[in-house]
Amino acid sequence: MAKSEKPDREKNRLTARAARYARVGANVGGVAARYAGRRLLGGTPDRAGEASALSSALGRLKGPLMKVAQLMATIPDLLPAEYAAELQKLQSEAPPMGWAFVKRRMMAELGADWEKKFASFEHHPAAAASLGQVHRARSLDGAELACKLQYPDMQSAVEADLQQLQWLLAVRRRFDSAIDTSEIGKEIGARVREELDYRREAKHVALYRAMLDGVDIVRVPRAWPGISTGRLLSLDWLDGSKMLAHKNDPLAARNALARAMFTAWWFPFSRFGVIHGDPHLGNYTVFTRDGVPAGINLLDYGCIRIFPPTFVRGVVDLYHGLLRSDDDLVVHAYETWGFRRLSRDLIDTLNIWARFIYAPLLDDRVRSIADGVKPSEYGRREAFRVHQALKQKGPVTVPREFVFMDRAAIGLGAVFLHLRAELNFYRLFNEAIERFSMERVAKRQADALAAAGLSQA
Repeated sequence: MAKSEKPDREKNRLTARAARYARVGANVGGVAARYAGRRLLGGTPDRAGEASALSSALGRLKGPLMKVAQLMATIPDLLPAEYAAELQKLQSEAPPMGWAFVKRRMMAELGADWEKKFASFEHHPAAAASLGQVHRARSLDGAELACKLQYPDMQSAVEADLQQLQWLLAVRRRFDSAIDTSEIGKEIGARVREELDYRREAKHVALYRAMLDGVDIVRVPRAWPGISTGRLLSLDWLDGSKMLAHKNDPLAARNALARAMFTAWWFPFSRFGVIHGDPHLGNYTVFTRDGVPAGINLLDYGCIRIFPPTFVRGVVDLYHGLLRSDDDLVVHAYETWGFRRLSRDLIDTLNIWARFIYAPLLDDRVRSIADGVKPSEYGRREAFRVHQALKQKGPVTVPREFVFMDRAAIGLGAVFLHLRAELNFYRLFNEAIERFSMERVAKRQADALAAAGLSQA
């Protein structure tokens, strides 16, 4: 049995879960209790202070609860604005683990002679996040590598933290029943569990290489199976600069990057039914040609959502329904996605958010995403209107598959806001869905998944 598969290591151990419950309780319980106490006693809320304390606690904990916090922060109106703003910082400010930890983890994955399998391996991580950290290395034949190493006991931490998540969501439902978060919790749990499996992530890399083959404005690395395991993923190192380093570039350069981002997200979804569900600034960098930004590097493939082709048809049907003011097609799209008990009032409420998300795609002209709205206010008015309406007419259960689709759309829009890009999003989207048919998506998806060794949605 390989060292990375020893039964006494990295399993969902009761002792590890118990220890995790204790750490979570000590770090997060006080914040949750303070929030609940204020609501029950009618005290003045201190959301900014509570949000900062929660962010600090989760940053110390690392692991899936921090990942869950990142996910929750990007789902519109799931959390108060103060909480979302603080928790979004966790996406790029996770504290790294030290070299002694790295050596132990690498030995567990590749054996005692693990260092002999690399020409070099940098001691300090190039990046640190919720479930693992990335070290720059060099292969024996001189290739530059990015080695993502998972923190220990993550499987136990996942199960403990997801149980805590269910409790937190239940508390939220008690105080605010406008949105039934039960399906949101299930979807987050499924995706976080998948992110622990680095062998699956390597298959996601292969999937994206197949889907974006021939697309020269998006770069996808190769996986190195000989020096990868279920908790260690070695990929090509892709040189690039941070996206925000280009926010003051000339408009043409910013538009080129926005076009690359649009392609990276909408091309796989509209043609293969696959979407990258985690479009935050740490998951891509910018590459240049002759000193000019030419495209993006996609760096992380843990949070990939594979949709049934019927869901893709729902996205296209809703677009055409809104474009043509075809109420029957709009309702059909919502039903395809899994929304149930659709009254006229609920449809009107859902349409508030749908028209906000689709607005740039319905407008056949060059424009920014916000189109004159202050970036800090982008989407807030619509989210407030939806929430108030659901308080009166809800609750609504958000279908599982909708969660990451909505999250990806919001995350992608945030990138366009940062870049202040001005594009004809209508034409870009219609190019992406040109000659759309569910049968064509199903065939492309089956072929791409088979090539990557993945099963269908």
